[in-house]
Amino acid sequence: MSDTQLHDSVTADTSSPGELLLRQREALGVPLIDAARALNLRPAVVEGLEQDNYAEIPVTAYRRGYLRAYARYLGMDDRLVLDAYQVQNGSIDTERKVAPVSVSRPPSKVGAWLFKLVTLLVIVGLIAVTVMWWQSRGGSEPPSMGASPSVEEEEALNATAEREPTPTSEPAVASAPQLTEEEAETSPAPMAEVTDEATQAAAMVVAGSSTPASDASEEEPTAEAAPPAAAPNTLELTFNEQSWTEIFDASNQRVFVGLQTPGTTASVEGEPPFRLTIGNATGVELRYQGEAIDLPQRAGANNVARFTLGE
Repeated sequence: MSDTQLHDSVTADTSSPGELLLRQREALGVPLIDAARALNLRPAVVEGLEQDNYAEIPVTAYRRGYLRAYARYLGMDDRLVLDAYQVQNGSIDTERKVAPVSVSRPPSKVGAWLFKLVTLLVIVGLIAVTVMWWQSRGGSEPPSMGASPSVEEEEALNATAEREPTPTSEPAVASAPQLTEEEAETSPAPMAEVTDEATQAAAMVVAGSSTPASDASEEEPTAEAAPPAAAPNTLELTFNEQSWTEIFDASNQRVFVGLQTPGTTASVEGEPPFRLTIGNATGVELRYQGEAIDLPQRAGANNVARFTLGE
């Protein structure tokens, strides 16, 4: 049965919230212990929710929160469960509202005097700092940042500038030595010719050490990797609907477990034979070693398939 059909059937009857949760969990094939572990609750609390026994949850707000979380975990509409709880326990549960008690106290005279005293001390401290700064400046006004120099200062600066001679040194230019005609005839070859010969020699060395482009382009053929062989004893599952699935291998080790959502796939490997428990079997496709397994034929009354494969 799909989730839509289950929800339609829920709205048609007047089941309690515990019956709705229990019916959905059994349809998915989820063990009670695994549901408690997923919700971080004790199994006794989860069992109490399914039995409509809230002795383990005395606070009403916690009951609603646990019911909402449990319904969402099972893929249900939490409003259906909460509405069923309201119908069953609406007249019993009364939220205790505690009115806040306002206490008015007269203002403390000691606090007011302390505030005035602190304010006075701050003012006195600021005055003392100002007086100390004024005395450190010699009692004169602090110079302003944009004040221009006086006429006497300008005249003194101009007189100092006239007395100091301005250096008129020119940078010395090194003149090239002049050669006579005899020295020019016996002088070595110009540097340009020597540079050309060195460049030609370097080009010959580089040309001798270079390798042909055809040699660099040649590469050794690499061996192509062979495609991996298909692993034997593989279970491939496709979940078209929500389903609780649990798989054990030959060593009684659980190799796959969890509540799977629609549209997911899984590949499981292990040592056969495999013991499988698949909830909501009509919404799951299973292939073992490439062959399809008929899950609806193996499903029981609750649409949960429990069987052994690979014996």
